[in-house]
Amino acid sequence: MEAPAYENAIEIKDLTKRYDGFTLDHVSFNVPSGSIMGFIGQNGAGKTTTINSILGIIKKDEGTIKILGLDHEKQETEIKNQIAAVFDELPFAEDLNAKQLGKILRGVFPTWDEAIFQSYLDRFQLPSKKKFSQFSKGMKMKLQIASALSHHAKLLVMDEATTGLDPVVRNEFLDLFLEFIQEENHSILMSSHITSDLEKVADYVTFIDCGQILITGMKDEILDNHGVIKCSKADFAQIDPKDYVAARLTDFGAEVMVSDRHLASKNYSGLVLDKTTLEEIMLFYVSAGRNDHSKTFSTIS
Repeated sequence: MEAPAYENAIEIKDLTKRYDGFTLDHVSFNVPSGSIMGFIGQNGAGKTTTINSILGIIKKDEGTIKILGLDHEKQETEIKNQIAAVFDELPFAEDLNAKQLGKILRGVFPTWDEAIFQSYLDRFQLPSKKKFSQFSKGMKMKLQIASALSHHAKLLVMDEATTGLDPVVRNEFLDLFLEFIQEENHSILMSSHITSDLEKVADYVTFIDCGQILITGMKDEILDNHGVIKCSKADFAQIDPKDYVAARLTDFGAEVMVSDRHLASKNYSGLVLDKTTLEEIMLFYVSAGRNDHSKTFSTIS
């Protein structure tokens, strides 16, 4: 299949949205074409505001957004025919059934493919004539994904879509997402606070907290660059504050997050330096950002 003409499926630059008590503050990041971007942050960090801005559900105050190489405001209709969105709650009327939904969406999307929709219903074992009000949460999410993937969308945007699902269903979805991006012009932006899911499938990750981007880049590079030094409080006192992101102090010692694991292994060769996870990285960066006067925080031991 021919490669897309655009380098990035999504380009966001200085996206700003102001609310009373919260500001999405000059957010900038790209979703490279043909990749899965994990969009990570706590509840209230700004993930949904960013996604709603991308989808045109809310109007941004400042900044620019390009989707599939197109201006998200000037070419909105063209864009919406090529993207699909999946939310944490079913956006369809609950007195409908899948057969009725297929008829409705056929009139919405010029590229709607009833055969593909039916194949997903069969794959997910979803009944065609059962009302959505009788569906479980997992069935409702499967229905959303079946609908999202049945009009040949090039970009899939998901907002906490796997929250509340059991691990078996989540794993089934992750396999499906990996299938989806096998085609070169397919891309995914997947917001979640379930970082273990993103570690399995994401090519890139972007961390957001309090409306600001903390880190964005290739997942494997971020994991490779970061690490956690585990040491005594006396050893921790000898570590230069410039060399770490944040430190967690307990009665038993210190855990210190570093952003250059290879440099830290040279500078502090006598200390234990472990690899880390996306969840740990998020927790340490968030803690550092929330404590303006110190990069250290304590936990109950």
